[in-house]
Amino acid sequence: MLREVARHVGVTERAIQIIVKDLVDGGVLARHRVGRRNAYRIDPSRPLRHPLEGHHTVGDLLAMLLTPAEMRGLRRRAEERPRAVASGRRGRRGA
Repeated sequence: MLREVARHVGVTERAIQIIVKDLVDGGVLARHRVGRRNAYRIDPSRPLRHPLEGHHTVGDLLAMLLTPAEMRGLRRRAEERPRAVASGRRGRRGA
């Protein structure tokens, strides 16, 4: 997943890993395991970190980019607890 984000954004996978770690450390993203992979959940209620923007939340920023239906889904998923995923093996890419 992070590899695809890096490719789409045009930065290295390592740069995305650093950004994601920073967002996890700041409480914007919550990381949980799904099998052998990490999955992330956005907390739209977190305030933006820059002092000039601190009165806005991550959700306010995302609301400018997402449709109302996508925002409702984001808020609903943010309130849910991570669910266990049925065990099953996925084949490795290129294998």
